[in-house]
Parts: sequence; structure tokens; C-alpha cells
Amino acid sequence: MRILVAPDKFKSSLSAKDAAQIITNALLAVAPQAKVDVQPLADGGEGTSEVITEALGGMILDCAAHDALGRPVSAKFGWVEATNLAVIDLAEASGFWRVAADDRDPWRASTFGTGEVIRAALSHGAEKVFVGLGGSATNDAGAGMAAALGYRFLDSEGESVIPVPVNFSQIHRVIRPAEFRSVPFDVLCDVNNPLSGPLGATRAFGPQKGVVVADLEPMDAALRRFAEVVERDLDVRMHDLAGAGAAGGSGFGLMVFCGGLVRSGFEVIAELTDLERRVAWCDLVVTAEGGLDRQTLHGKGPGALARMARKHDKRVVVIAGRIEDRAQLEDVFHRIVPLSETPIPIQDSIARADELLGIASRRVAMLEIDKL
Repeated sequence: MRILVAPDKFKSSLSAKDAAQIITNALLAVAPQAKVDVQPLADGGEGTSEVITEALGGMILDCAAHDALGRPVSAKFGWVEATNLAVIDLAEASGFWRVAADDRDPWRASTFGTGEVIRAALSHGAEKVFVGLGGSATNDAGAGMAAALGYRFLDSEGESVIPVPVNFSQIHRVIRPAEFRSVPFDVLCDVNNPLSGPLGATRAFGPQKGVVVADLEPMDAALRRFAEVVERDLDVRMHDLAGAGAAGGSGFGLMVFCGGLVRSGFEVIAELTDLERRVAWCDLVVTAEGGLDRQTLHGKGPGALARMARKHDKRVVVIAGRIEDRAQLEDVFHRIVPLSETPIPIQDSIARADELLGIASRRVAMLEIDKL
């Protein structure tokens, strides 16, 4: 029996790497004769840097930065010495996890800290940069990041403007930095949203960042106006491209300010880890994630992995804490296993995620052994 264990993270509780270890231990406890291959997943969201850096034999480096509200933090990025590749999670400096729910302020939140991490990576000698998008507490279209990299934003009188959404109406000019070391940027994400409009950054993702209903149109308009000024002064047009709306519009920012190329996070990781060959080798794929819903089937790691497994006629089982749109999910996964067999409060599920994942994984082993 050959099993590929390839889970994504359980947000707020388990990294993909930790989840993979728990699942592996549980499977081997029930089926010690099994041969298990382990590959943690990511799709561009939180944890992408860790997964890629470990897969390429890199290391984690520290740097000083600021969170989305401008508070000093110690941030990390991945470094692969062999290729001078830097791997950065936008959420490392600018993520939800650093900002309490009551403190979120999308009108003033900034990606400046992510720009500081990028600057540190370039100073370290990066010749290529991967930036994983997801989990951001910001909706500033990457303006703060650009400011940290030397771009200047001026008002009608030529005075500097702090580039956060509440000030976007004051920005009349954008000035490129005199010196900016240009290297290839791969922007890794799992969504195709444009910057603005009904499917844009604000309307699609703003509420989870704290944008109230009454502010959805004003903030969307602020991003549209900001994009118009940027595209005019930098002579580009990218606001309507797929992925521009990712991470509060940071996809747009990375494209226009850094020359970034948006790519599927899952596809990049699959390529770097030779994932398809490993799927073809196994008899069973076991994946997992904190929450499953219809978005799982549109670029998320477990959904993309399940489609790859079905292409090779392999059984694929997924374990999840929250399960929605089950009927659609059953068209892709052979078996969907809840983290808990009985409903429990979400905070209990988060607090007990390691214990519950171990129990659910042993249940998977007992259910699947006879099918292999």
C-alpha cells in the first residue's frame, strides 16, 4: 500500500507540515506496512514560503519590518542559496494573524511591511523572488509595499502622501524610485479576481478584512482611482488582469511596481516538488485543510491535487474541519472526512486540531485499507 500524504494548513491551528506529520503518524499506527510519501501543500496563501523553502533545501532568514498597522515586528522569509531565490509570504508582515479582529482598519492598513521584507531579500542578493499572496489584513493595492521600495506618491502640490486607501483621493502623481534593482517576481495566488468591480478585491474579500457594507463602494472607487493614476504615470494597464485583486489588490501592486508575473501557487509548488510523478506512484492520496467549500475547487491546493489524482485514477480522501457545498466537493473527492464526527464549536476545533486530526486520520486508514 502506497500513500501520498499532502495536506494544506489548518488556519489558526496547524501548519501544512505539522498536519502532514500528524496524518502520517496516524496512518502508520493503523497500517504499519504502508509506504508513505509526504509533501505539505500550499497554494500561494500563508505557509507558501515554508513549503517551497523546505522543498528546495533552503533556510529561513529574519528581518525587521512593520505589520499592517505600522507596528515593528520581526519577519521571516525563505532563502535558497543555490539559486539566490527569496520566498516571501505577504501575510508574514501584513497578515491577519498579526492584527486582532477589533483592531482591523482597512482604510489605513498598509503593505509597507511586505515591501520591507522584499527590500531585505533584495539586499541579501536575491536574483528571483516568489511572493505568496493570501491572509492579508490590507486592501491597499500594494501601495504601501511600493512606498517601502522607494516609489513616491504626491498630491496636487507635490507633497508626499502616505499611500493608504483613506488617502488615495489625494494622490495625483506616482514617481518611480531612482534606483530599484529589477529581478523576476513570481506572484503566487489561488484567485483570478481583478482589482475592482463586482469580483474585485474590495467586494470579494473586503468584508473579511473589516470593510463594512457601507464602505464597499467608496473603497472600491478609491482603488479604481488609485489604479488610474498609477497606470497613467507608469504607462501600464493591469487592474483588470486575473489575480490583480488578490490579497487586497497586492497582486496589482506586485505586477505594476515590481513587474510581477501572476502564477498559480499550487502549480508552482507541484512543479517544484515533482508532485504529479508522486501522485502516479501512490495508491491513495490523503489531503486535508481547515475548511472546504466551493472555492476549494477553484485553485485551492486540495482541490487541485484531487483533480490531479483523478487524472491518474487514484483515490483521494480529504479531511476538513469545516465542510460546505458538499455535493460539489463529492464530484472531486472520493471521500470527505470531517475533523470531528459530531458538531463542535469552531474554537474547540481549532484548539484541539492536532488531536482531532489524528483521530480522523486513523479513521481514514480503517475505512480505506480494504479498498486498496
